[in-house]
Amino acid sequence: MLHALGSAGTQAAGLWEFLRDAADSKQLHTAKAAADGLLAAYVARDGLTGATSILEGQQGMAAGMSSDADPARLVEGLGERWAVLDTSFKFHASCRHTHPAADALLQAMEENRLTADEIARVRARVHQAAIDVLGPVTDPRTVHQAKFSMGFVLALVALYGRAGVDEFTGEALTDPEVRAFHDRVEMVLDPAVDAAYPARWIGLVDVETTDGRRLTSKVDVPKGDPGNPLSRAELEDKARRLAAYRGGASPEEIGWIIERSWNLEREPDVRDLLRA
Repeated sequence: MLHALGSAGTQAAGLWEFLRDAADSKQLHTAKAAADGLLAAYVARDGLTGATSILEGQQGMAAGMSSDADPARLVEGLGERWAVLDTSFKFHASCRHTHPAADALLQAMEENRLTADEIARVRARVHQAAIDVLGPVTDPRTVHQAKFSMGFVLALVALYGRAGVDEFTGEALTDPEVRAFHDRVEMVLDPAVDAAYPARWIGLVDVETTDGRRLTSKVDVPKGDPGNPLSRAELEDKARRLAAYRGGASPEEIGWIIERSWNLEREPDVRDLLRA
């Protein structure tokens, strides 16, 4: 295991410059990480050695990527706390920094029975990291850029009730209704929201209606986080939508995968998880 970690760690990267020109690097990062993890496991099995202190060593990952790393945190709660249970599932097909505000806007619209054309202005009160990541995207011209645009994401949520993979399209980029709502959204730094981050991702929006009302909506835990999890039905719906996107899998194929996933603890092994 140490040799596998050493070989995997030495291949790790993930710079964020792709945000500037909407490159595909973000998807490549996760795909390459998964592939490198498998490669590291296979070569370690076959005897290839790796740096055994790749994480905490003087020239290891911690030293190269941080000035105040605490290696002890890596094994904190080992065998007692299972990080997989702290995993979030994205409810919206966009940058995670847009999700709290999107949830808060949806909540405001549902509670006050608002339609998109009844909203004159939205102010998303966010943490600094959201401004750092989303702020440069002021006029999205690609689907990728649209997913990093607070205005665009809130426009889709307001107009369609969701910002899923099927809502982010080339047609939506030039849709006059989407663009008009996009222009009615602004982001501002909120000190309380920023102080809570990253332990809490608070969604806070101010909504001004066309008839002069001023509404504030707050979401303490974004949908999909462990404290506000997706239901099984919502997870299945997400899986089916993603599988259907551009014909990735048939309804029968994704149905088979879902059925096996829910019953994985009773499977004798995970070979042939996908039907040939």
